[in-house]
Amino acid sequence: IYTFPLLFLRHARSRNYVSESEACKLESIPLDFGDYHPLKPITVTESKTKKMNRKGSTSSTSSSSSSSMLDPLSSVLDGTDPLSLFAAAADPVTTTATMDSTRKKRDKDDSSAVGSDFEPWSSKRGEILARYTTTEKNSSIQFFTGKATTTGSAVSEKVRTRLEELDDLEEGSQKELLNLTQQDYMNRIEELNQSLKDAWSSDQKVKALKIVIQCSKLLSDTTVIQFYPSKFVLITDILDTFGKLVYERILSMCVDSRVPLPDNFSPESVNDTAKETCLNWFFKIASIRELIPRFYVEAAILKCNKFLSKMGISECLPRLTSMIRGIGDPLVAVYARAYLCRVGMEVAPQLKESLNENFFDFLLTFKQIHGDTVQNQLVVQCVEIPLYLTLYSPAIDWILQCIAYRAPEDYINCAEVWVEYTCRHFTKREVNTVLADVIKHMTPDRAFEDAYPQLQSIIQKVITYIYDFSLLFSVEKFLPFLDMFQKESVRVEVCKCIMESFIKHQQESTKDPVILNALLHICKTMHDSVNALTLEDEKRMLAALINGFIKMVSFGRDFEQQLSFYVEARSMFCNLEPVLVQLIHSVNQLAMETRKVMKGNHSRKTAAFVRACVAFCFITIPSLSGIFIRLNLYLHSGQVALANQCLSQADAFFKAAVSLVPEVPKMINVDGKMRPSDTFLLEFLCNFFSTLLVVPDHPEQGVLFLVRGLLNVIQDYTWEDNSDDKVRIYTNVLHLLSAMTQEVYIYHVDKVDSNDTLYGGDSKFLAEINKLCETVIAQILDHLKTLGKEETLKRQSQLALYLFNTILAHGDLRNNKLNQLSVNLWNLAQKHGFADTSTMVTTLEYIKKRSKQPEMSHFTDLALRLPLQSRT
Repeated sequence: IYTFPLLFLRHARSRNYVSESEACKLESIPLDFGDYHPLKPITVTESKTKKMNRKGSTSSTSSSSSSSMLDPLSSVLDGTDPLSLFAAAADPVTTTATMDSTRKKRDKDDSSAVGSDFEPWSSKRGEILARYTTTEKNSSIQFFTGKATTTGSAVSEKVRTRLEELDDLEEGSQKELLNLTQQDYMNRIEELNQSLKDAWSSDQKVKALKIVIQCSKLLSDTTVIQFYPSKFVLITDILDTFGKLVYERILSMCVDSRVPLPDNFSPESVNDTAKETCLNWFFKIASIRELIPRFYVEAAILKCNKFLSKMGISECLPRLTSMIRGIGDPLVAVYARAYLCRVGMEVAPQLKESLNENFFDFLLTFKQIHGDTVQNQLVVQCVEIPLYLTLYSPAIDWILQCIAYRAPEDYINCAEVWVEYTCRHFTKREVNTVLADVIKHMTPDRAFEDAYPQLQSIIQKVITYIYDFSLLFSVEKFLPFLDMFQKESVRVEVCKCIMESFIKHQQESTKDPVILNALLHICKTMHDSVNALTLEDEKRMLAALINGFIKMVSFGRDFEQQLSFYVEARSMFCNLEPVLVQLIHSVNQLAMETRKVMKGNHSRKTAAFVRACVAFCFITIPSLSGIFIRLNLYLHSGQVALANQCLSQADAFFKAAVSLVPEVPKMINVDGKMRPSDTFLLEFLCNFFSTLLVVPDHPEQGVLFLVRGLLNVIQDYTWEDNSDDKVRIYTNVLHLLSAMTQEVYIYHVDKVDSNDTLYGGDSKFLAEINKLCETVIAQILDHLKTLGKEETLKRQSQLALYLFNTILAHGDLRNNKLNQLSVNLWNLAQKHGFADTSTMVTTLEYIKKRSKQPEMSHFTDLALRLPLQSRT
């Protein structure tokens, strides 16, 4: 059995893992995103509208796409400017009063969309500004006034001028103020915020946009990285102001006959002028070349999509989420995600998919912090990783709050995902915290009973990433977590997963008491699930897992502790027969290891110990149900006892085996099928005969008492009528008796005197062997006579040749009687034409060859007396 692995290794097929890996990869299919890419400049569609009257009662629109960036403000508008003309036409007093009342009501409704249980951004703002400070110098932006606006009668001139100013923005019509202290920087940002309001109120919309764009660009700067969270707070204040101004401006244009829009207005209620203005704002923002300002400014006016389409916000959020993937700095990207979650919760808190996707993107890109770019930046700024990671906290905290807000009573599904992240990236302390939190949530009202699949998944994730079991079982809440699996079938499945992981990953044997106690408890759980209805396959699987654990337990040279463990395991796993078999083999191996350590010379202590091992096996074997399992274990354990010089114990094992032979049934169950037992019995007896050669006779039992007892059992055993196994067994007994007559036996057990030493070739001993030989041969010949019928002649021929070869190999053919018997058997084998001619020829050639050897001259006469007969 031990040569099988070597044969497998020698003849294993050659593997090319590279080519196999390529063959197993999924087929690569190019994805067609069309013309869209988050970093690609947006193509603007020119819209031409012909106004029939100022109220927009009728209109006709035609659109054409252009690959180049069109001028959204200089479109053919019949001399109108949607950013300023409509305000001049409206009654400012009435409009303002009406809009203030409407705005207050709408703001109240918008704030109630998330409820008072949602912690607003304003409550976090002060904490962030106070926590993330710096003593280093910052830089800011100071804006020039730009070119003077040309006053003229033509509105198109004003539009053209505004476009030129927007171009100036891209060319750098501003300068950077360096070496600002933190307070100066904050004051400067507040000035910019006020400048934005002033520019807006003075109808300098392009200047206002310039301020917002340049402030947004500051969010790409991480030169003073500790201050970044506070910088984000200050600059997003400006963005919030801008977004509010744009929204209120467009909303004021929607007043029709001085009647404000209803609270939940639809895009169909918005007039064309307001829609046109809204589109122009989005076109302006689309013209921004740089990704970060383009993202932030569009996110700031995300709410304005309500004027254009019912699905506008739900369509823009995924696109803005994709744009963030183009931001290379992970810190900048996570705050961009936080801002998108902010505006998303304000305008569409029900659209959680994009918020969730934001967080998943963060998890996927978190590994960037270990990249060269970030690491080099931290080295330059003398910032350690622990401090750097704290900069992520406000953004992640906000994102998680947005995701978790009014999510379903579905805690366990979130925990199922989080535990994998925790196991992969954190230590056992954090894993223990997560498990404790799950226990806290799932224990009340036995909520765990409805969440077994998720709890199983959590266990599977934990053991996937923590496969050092000394570490796993030191997690305080791991075993209490297992206690939540109250349903037996689920509990057993979880235990099986744990044991499979242990067997797969445990490379070295262990004696760690924490591991042993925990795994004994887990194995006991699996064992106790076995009942009368348990399938055999399930029993085999459970036994294999428990046996795998038992094999991995080793106390080194502390053999007594090892035996104590086996005794405890026997009491715990008594219902699984394969486990008891493994324990017997393990105890026998323990006895042999003791013999090896002592080099066969046992002391009083080790002799007592091996006798204890022998006693363990002798007591355990009768509890097994499989008869051939018992027979082989009696034989194996007897051999171990003999090797350790426990002669009386070895005799007890062999006597038990002899007494068990008559109980062997005619048919036995082999892998679920009933098969004849003759072949298995023949194999066992042949092995038994080989052992009996070296077993010394008991001084009080007589000569060859074990051999005689076994022959009596074979004689009394009821064999099948059409079976020749009894004769084959008797023939093998002749091999044994022949070996026993030798002056020195072919093999011995170290430090055990066999019969060759005890009897020293005594004539009485040899006479007893000869008597047994004559008795056995007589039994064989009687059986050959019963095969004289026509239907059994072939069997007679085969057995005759088998006995002939036995006599040829082991008999002394100088004995005339034996010589004549061999000739008779030769003739009987050929008598009826059933002998194989080639076999007979080969045998005769072998005899002639042997006759040429010294002391084999009598084979010459024998060869002359062995004729070859053809079948004809």
